[in-house]
Amino acid sequence: MARHSAHTPTSTDTSLTADTAHKTGGSSIPKTTINHTETAGKLAGDGVVAYAVDLSKTYGTKDAVVTALDHVHVEFGRGQMTAIMGPSGSGKSTLMHCMAGLDTPTSGQVFVEGLEVSAMNQRQLTDLRRKEIGFIFQSFNLVPTLTAEENILLPLQISRKPIDRAWFDQIVRVVGLEQRLGHRPSQLSGGQQQRVACARAMMARPSVIFADEPTGNLDSRSSREVLSFLQDSVREYGQSIVMVTHDPRAASYANRVLVLADGQITQDMHEPSYEQILQVFASEGDDDQQSASEGSDNQPNNAAQTTAQPTTSTQPTNPSEASL
Repeated sequence: MARHSAHTPTSTDTSLTADTAHKTGGSSIPKTTINHTETAGKLAGDGVVAYAVDLSKTYGTKDAVVTALDHVHVEFGRGQMTAIMGPSGSGKSTLMHCMAGLDTPTSGQVFVEGLEVSAMNQRQLTDLRRKEIGFIFQSFNLVPTLTAEENILLPLQISRKPIDRAWFDQIVRVVGLEQRLGHRPSQLSGGQQQRVACARAMMARPSVIFADEPTGNLDSRSSREVLSFLQDSVREYGQSIVMVTHDPRAASYANRVLVLADGQITQDMHEPSYEQILQVFASEGDDDQQSASEGSDNQPNNAAQTTAQPTTSTQPTNPSEASL
């Protein structure tokens, strides 16, 4: 598959800087002064759309504490698609939820367009999500009683934003939904429903789109269609996308791939191929098998002493998805 690098956009989006704060419905999003020298310049929007500083997230208490994120420092480039990968429990979904304001970090700071997400109250977060953040979920999250067109326009109508019909027509044409706008979700295939969700996320021209396993419920053909659209939105429109995925082939569409393990970033790959991504996980699998083998060499031969103990997860389910 041919690879294309995303360009840094000359966008006319309503992106925010450190000198601009939202004021909607009497709720202002606070500006923040950062004491970290290495990240202070990011507020000026110099190619970084979102970032986290010393980000940690734990669940549970005392002996049942689970560390989902362990002092993570990460930046996400403007006009790029970044894929976040890792085994189950590695912290990849928690990282995305904290970056998008869907979950609150235990410590550390999260910024989107220079605004401190981690310091906002719920009203400010709702305002930020409507203006600066788009969402694409594995389960599509379409309103079943609305048509495809109504679902795409719903966030703009809720936030009382003007509808740019030229932009709407352009997005609909790119995702190939011209003949399906009057259909309800139950009349659409899974791939078509996810393309409606992608169009909805793009419609408000958000600064960044967070996509949580966007191809998890799709067949291979529909997956390619959705991923190609996301890739084109980066290349042609300068959209910034952060995507959580378990699929190496999906991740190969990204400009950058971050691999998490035990709440920390262990790999940071730029423009990786499908084969390179597979090799990383194959190597990690070999390391895990070697560790398991070394551990078994130190175990006694008595079968009664080597009986495996059941394990349980104390990590709660993911936080509720963002409201429109």
